[in-house]
Amino acid sequence: MQYPIYALLLAAIVTIALGPALIPLLKRLKFGQTERDDGPQSHLKKTGTPTMGGMMFIAGILVGTLAFSLNATELALPALLVTVGFSLVGFLDDFLKVKYKNTVGLKAYQKIIAQFGIALILALYAYNSPFVGSKIYIAFFDVEWDLGVFYIPFVMFIIIATVNSVNLTDGLDGLASGVSLIYAVTMAIIFYYMSTVMILPSDAGQAAQTQYAAELNSMSIFAAAVAGGCLGFLRFNSYPARIFMGDTGSLALGGAISVMAIFSRAALLLPIMGACFVASSVSVILQVGSYKLRKKRIFRMAPLHHHFELKGYAETRIVSVYMIVTTFLCLVCLLAYV
Repeated sequence: MQYPIYALLLAAIVTIALGPALIPLLKRLKFGQTERDDGPQSHLKKTGTPTMGGMMFIAGILVGTLAFSLNATELALPALLVTVGFSLVGFLDDFLKVKYKNTVGLKAYQKIIAQFGIALILALYAYNSPFVGSKIYIAFFDVEWDLGVFYIPFVMFIIIATVNSVNLTDGLDGLASGVSLIYAVTMAIIFYYMSTVMILPSDAGQAAQTQYAAELNSMSIFAAAVAGGCLGFLRFNSYPARIFMGDTGSLALGGAISVMAIFSRAALLLPIMGACFVASSVSVILQVGSYKLRKKRIFRMAPLHHHFELKGYAETRIVSVYMIVTTFLCLVCLLAYV
């Protein structure tokens, strides 16, 4: 277990080390956040806070993963590429927002095309990978379900839904990074456990079993590096935030979280472990649907964390509750592996 721990520590150190250099640079470049006029009034004072801070922990994730997982890259390398791919989409979105001083960025269809493309590539890779395949693990029942060719659209849905859910959750200081930290630590433990039991078909052969164990261990290192990046970023992103991750960071985290779920073959645990992400997206869907059908809103504002804000709860309290709930649900899901 030492290498995942090393990866976590290294990713955190790299992220923290980049903060004192990147934050002043972004301020000089005037890469500041533009807050919505129709959002919580308490957020207007955050206008001008440097954004694109996701670059810090993405660098940490890259360094932490590559430093300790080069002996097995068939899962960890695609995981990194997906993370970086989504971060580039987010970076372009952030850059356009900063350039034109608005909250629009990329057009909706442009984001959908980019997300669809990355999701399709990963789905095809996972489907054809001997270490992933078309089977998903049904937690707590210890059975597998072979989706066949339907695995491809299933994976694409998981990726796109997760990326956008994490993006919606990134609305309070330390919220997305804090919840992602807990999820990533849990996945690091799960991958490490899987690497010790080597669950390949019994006829796969010893060499394949050994390689599969190495690939899973590399994914444990990747997950730990994601956790370390989030931990280091919280140094600057916890309330009151000195920098925001922007779509550069939130889309990258969404990609990392989804690929961890897919490569663990336990994607059905994601809605449980990531229930706070699900709450963000579902609250938006319900709010929009209710207003279109009934001209009435269910929440004071969506996503859900803004509803709690407008009810008078402090940012720090909301973030704490989200992290406590995520910790509890992740511990419950760990029971499926013990």
